[in-house]
Amino acid sequence: MTEQHEEHERQQHRFERGTDGPKVIVAGVDGSESSMRAAAYAAGLARRQGALLALVHVQPVMTAGAALGAPVADTTDEIAEDLVQQIRESAERLKGIFAVRWEFHTFRGDPYNGLVKAADELKADAVVVGASEQAGHRIIGSVAVRLVKAGRWPVTVVP
Repeated sequence: MTEQHEEHERQQHRFERGTDGPKVIVAGVDGSESSMRAAAYAAGLARRQGALLALVHVQPVMTAGAALGAPVADTTDEIAEDLVQQIRESAERLKGIFAVRWEFHTFRGDPYNGLVKAADELKADAVVVGASEQAGHRIIGSVAVRLVKAGRWPVTVVP
């Protein structure tokens, strides 16, 4: 066998993520308008690429309010259930037009770490998030900026 042929054989058996387009696209959803636009954009990408769309909702961990008796866990569960219902209704309306393989996942924690964990566990090839609608994020950095700086996946920020 020639040296060139041996190199070709080694490259054929090496796993490369993302060489033929994304296979798993993670989209963060929190119920905000920008996150729902991000989910719609990610659905279009997933459809065109034949990829799995993993919609991820990160539920906040228990806060000081929970220690004072506020039903935080119940509220975040209700938000997740409402998001799933909205997504199912949208998917049903579009059923005859185009099909997208999708899953809904919930993770607990802060939005950045929850999306990182989701992208890692789901072996994401791309992450799509909505632009932050909070003014304070211009100073301390939004989830989107932190994901881009992590440099682990292509990140698309939808306005």
